[in-house]
Amino acid sequence: MKLSRELTNGLLIFIGIGIYFLIMQALNLSDLYYMRMLNIVFIFYFTNLTLKSNYKEGKNSFPINAKSALITSLTGVILSIISLAIYSDIKGGNKYIESLSDSFLFGGEPTIASYSTSLLFEGIVSAVIVSFTLLLFWKRRYPSDS
Repeated sequence: MKLSRELTNGLLIFIGIGIYFLIMQALNLSDLYYMRMLNIVFIFYFTNLTLKSNYKEGKNSFPINAKSALITSLTGVILSIISLAIYSDIKGGNKYIESLSDSFLFGGEPTIASYSTSLLFEGIVSAVIVSFTLLLFWKRRYPSDS
């Protein structure tokens, strides 16, 4: 069974973010919030790869490419959040989340569920912003109105 381009690139986003996160853990850099924010590079790269492939195949339709970009980026984000929740549970549950949240914008004592939910909303927003930014970039290069 062959996965679609969107799911394949979404899985690559997930793998890239996962490896990046594990490297940051190994180097004790996971407490630096600005290092954690660099994972958006993976979303940009692989969503752009999906759109680039679509345009090479002649798919210039904005709705088709919007769907394709969103599927790619949201697949990576959702899989990453699920794996973070599982990883957090393995590493000590809410105690581990508290250590992560010390350098993040959380108040009180977050749980795995609240931390994952807030990151999910943040991830969805960033996936939508990345997708539509790239769509505007590609629309300028390959206008569908011509």
